[in-house]
Amino acid sequence: MDDLFTDPFWVIDILPEQVPADKGHRYFPAEQYFLRRPDTRQKKSDLLLKLCCYYDVLAAADTEEVRNPAPEVLEDWIHRRYTCVFIGDSVVASDPEDTSMTVYHPDERLLSRIRTLAAAEGLFVWQPPQEEA
Repeated sequence: MDDLFTDPFWVIDILPEQVPADKGHRYFPAEQYFLRRPDTRQKKSDLLLKLCCYYDVLAAADTEEVRNPAPEVLEDWIHRRYTCVFIGDSVVASDPEDTSMTVYHPDERLLSRIRTLAAAEGLFVWQPPQEEA
């Protein structure tokens, strides 16, 4: 399981690419603004709910796990708790205190579907520089 979180990953975000380090002073106030907006979390939960229409998933938050959770359960978790949604050999991790989600180990088909659904929600999918192991 730990290997899953060390594989190359992608970010589903409100911005189309990583903000340069020297612009952090501009990004952090904007991030706090977007975190206060309910539609930021809603976009994340809507994307995951749509993804669940295509795949059997295992959602986990804290010590709870639910296979193919009801939309209300997944939405509640995404809005209030750190949640992992396992899809086959991949996982999407979402923290309610972040404007982004992280996708680990997606195959090309899953990544393509995530990109399509993200775009429909006004979100972007990009890959940050990966550290060498």
